[in-house]
Amino acid sequence: MDGIKFNGVLLLMVLQIFLVATTTVDEPYESDQRTVKPLLDIIRQVRNKLEQSETKEKQISELNSDLMEKYHEIVRIHETFMKEAALLNEYKNKVIKGDNDLQLCQNKVDKSESTINSQQNIILKLKEQLTDRSTYLENCQIQLKSFNSSLIEKDEYIKNNTEHQRTLELELEKSKSILINHENDIQLSRSEINKLNSTSKNIREEQKEIQLKLTEIETKLSQSELNKLNPTTCIPFGEYSGVNQLNVFGIGLFNVLCDSQLAGPGWIVIQQRVGGDENFNRDWATYRKGFGSFESDFFLGLEKIHRITSLQRFELYIHLVDENGRTYYARYDDFKISDEYNGYALSLGEFSGTRIFDDIRKSENMKFSTFDHDNDKNDYDNCADLYESGWWYNYCTRGYLNAPYGPDLLWFDYKFIVLKEVKMLIRPKEAIKK
Repeated sequence: MDGIKFNGVLLLMVLQIFLVATTTVDEPYESDQRTVKPLLDIIRQVRNKLEQSETKEKQISELNSDLMEKYHEIVRIHETFMKEAALLNEYKNKVIKGDNDLQLCQNKVDKSESTINSQQNIILKLKEQLTDRSTYLENCQIQLKSFNSSLIEKDEYIKNNTEHQRTLELELEKSKSILINHENDIQLSRSEINKLNSTSKNIREEQKEIQLKLTEIETKLSQSELNKLNPTTCIPFGEYSGVNQLNVFGIGLFNVLCDSQLAGPGWIVIQQRVGGDENFNRDWATYRKGFGSFESDFFLGLEKIHRITSLQRFELYIHLVDENGRTYYARYDDFKISDEYNGYALSLGEFSGTRIFDDIRKSENMKFSTFDHDNDKNDYDNCADLYESGWWYNYCTRGYLNAPYGPDLLWFDYKFIVLKEVKMLIRPKEAIKK
């Protein structure tokens, strides 16, 4: 660009000199005009180029100015970008910190949920224990009510019995004296039960003490005197078969089915399966009380059986009829069941029978089991739930005579005998056999 400026100036100087020279000549020559004209053209071209060059220089200067403005603007944008990048990094760090805080909060929440679940499980277990203890307490109250009912019925019986002779009246007076002592002992028992109601921590220990107290009361009453007042077995009814009423201490008056046809007089039927009309898959409370109909299938009740067999030594007679009508029997010479505190555990004694094995021997000393009271030795299943019936189960083996009526009602004798009829009967061991 500087070179162009220099050449332009030089040409202008030459042109000026030439013009001066031509003005000094009075008469220009034609040849000089031919020489000057091209030179003038060149000068014009140079001048035009100079003008164009100045215009371009001006444009370049303007472009440089715009470029510098753009540069400064880019620098400002870059600075703004760096600031925003710094802010973005700061926000990113805050987000990472927020994520970490959120993860810590989530861990705390998970730990809290785990703690809450553990506490809920503990609460559920405590509720179950409280329910079991409440049920046990209700059973104690039922025993007390039954005991009071028995005393009231005895008093009414003594007052309304006008058919006894004077000798019996003297015995009744003695019995009244015994009953007064008995009532005092009952007051002591009630005091013990009130203590039992006030706390649930020592319920089993207090129940055991009450049971021992009741046992002591029972021993104070003469068995012979009670038998004179009311029968405790079917022996007094002789050859009569049918429904009779017994009066057993701790239960009071209740009906039983007496049988004198199968094995002689004096037998109490405690279980009967003759038609399959009754469901034997019952809970603990129902088995304790008893269920069914004397005309069909029934179970007398664990508490009644315990009370009866605790009075003296009883034998058990099991009458069996298979699906072809063949009959069998099994006999045990010392049958009894314990109290509820000990799970109504089964005792059998010596076995005798007709062509059959001692199939329920494995149930001896076992507590009774129902679907809501698992007392068997099977660690994996509740036998009562598995075989849909309550029984004195061991390891869910054979010999359970409360099984559903049909192909599951069995007795083993080298092979399984399918039964269509089962009766369990008890009688005092010292009864006269006819």
